[in-house]
Amino acid sequence: MRIEHDALGTMEIPEEALHGIHTARARRNFFLAGRPVHPDLIRGMGAVKLAAMRTCRELGLFDDDPAAGEAIEAACREMAAGGLASDAAVDALQGGAGTSLNLAVCEVLANRALRILGEAPGRYDRISPLEDLNRFQSTNDTVPTAVRIAALWGLSRLEQALVGLQEAFQAKEREFAGVVKIGRTEMQDAVLVTLGREMGAYAEAFQRDRWRVYKCAERIRVVPLGGTAVGTGLGAPRRYIFRVVEVLREETGLPLAQAENLLECIQNADAFVEVSGILKACATNLGKVSSDLRLLSSGPQAGIGEIRLPARQEGSSIMPGKVNPVIPEAVTQAAIRVMALDGAIAQAAMMGSLELQPFLPLMADCLLESLDLLARSCQALADLCVAGIEADRDRCGALVESATATATALIPALGHARAAEAAQRARETGRTIREVVVDQGWLTAAEFDQWISPERVCRLGSPEVPGRRGGGTP
Repeated sequence: MRIEHDALGTMEIPEEALHGIHTARARRNFFLAGRPVHPDLIRGMGAVKLAAMRTCRELGLFDDDPAAGEAIEAACREMAAGGLASDAAVDALQGGAGTSLNLAVCEVLANRALRILGEAPGRYDRISPLEDLNRFQSTNDTVPTAVRIAALWGLSRLEQALVGLQEAFQAKEREFAGVVKIGRTEMQDAVLVTLGREMGAYAEAFQRDRWRVYKCAERIRVVPLGGTAVGTGLGAPRRYIFRVVEVLREETGLPLAQAENLLECIQNADAFVEVSGILKACATNLGKVSSDLRLLSSGPQAGIGEIRLPARQEGSSIMPGKVNPVIPEAVTQAAIRVMALDGAIAQAAMMGSLELQPFLPLMADCLLESLDLLARSCQALADLCVAGIEADRDRCGALVESATATATALIPALGHARAAEAAQRARETGRTIREVVVDQGWLTAAEFDQWISPERVCRLGSPEVPGRRGGGTP
């Protein structure tokens, strides 16, 4: 064991451990979430520290010990690449606006750099967690910056997942272009559509989500790094303040920009609320479409049954042959979770006080979880469900011929009164609309087929003005 001290006293730390006393205290005090901060947040902290150390080296702060500067930079690069996450892990829900996370990162990077130099962890006279790794910084500008970096990474993953989901539905739009079916409003039969048009509408919704996600990255690319404690840059030289975000942009490849008003950027978190709102909109689309897929595949014999979803799990421990729509159900639960997380983000941002957001750890945890849930949900829905959807063409055709909703498609040919009479006769006799109108001599079988063809159903309006009592051409 090695002995470390802070303002509260001393603690024994395992001799070879990369963490130090501040991390040890945080792990004792914070265990509410029962899970560590998101690994992308630690990666983001590594990138922030790397930018800070590179800038410090440019300013000549390590000219007296170049090897130490190089070792620190190497350690920061390791963390920014995804390493050292378990060493710096502290609970996701912690007091102090993320101070414990910042101190844990500083300790781990300092001790990792010492190891690179061949020194033992804890030799803080050579490399100090606070004097070196936190030079010209504060928790209040580094952690919010790291959260934004992690969120930008998550947004990029979500955008790509939305592209995959959009393309999956577009493929089904083409595949089902010729499948005429019943469209429904208020859960009741309405008018004819095609299954392809339904799938195309879903694709359009997710294309809109993709665009919104792409645009909302603009809201969080502005960072407060360089503002130190409250945005005044206290303790940092101007050359550092004006340079550090440029270095961060070079290292991450992200379109980051320093906030014009650093104090405001540290003080307020409405940008996270705005982004979360966009994620909630995406969640609503995922939930709605998942619900539609469950309905359209319901039965399959005693329900709507117009589509078949891929069988993924046994559906019951007692009912033989039952298969449930488990992927849409799982995605729906993820969507509900994202909506709940959005509420937590809004409340946490609202409870910021004066020059700081004390509840930033909660906002970060919720935002990054939402991004992960949505990206995984889009991928699961696309790969495990949509790609394998099959149309039950016979079922769709049978419903079209028997449903009184088909009469609506015949109004231009028969007029409203005769179409209504056909629907009533079909209900009373149990015959199909086709049988009624053909037997009455109102349409031939070929004319009926033309009026309910995919081309007729999908075209926008009618090419001509129909007569007052029908008699139009298909």
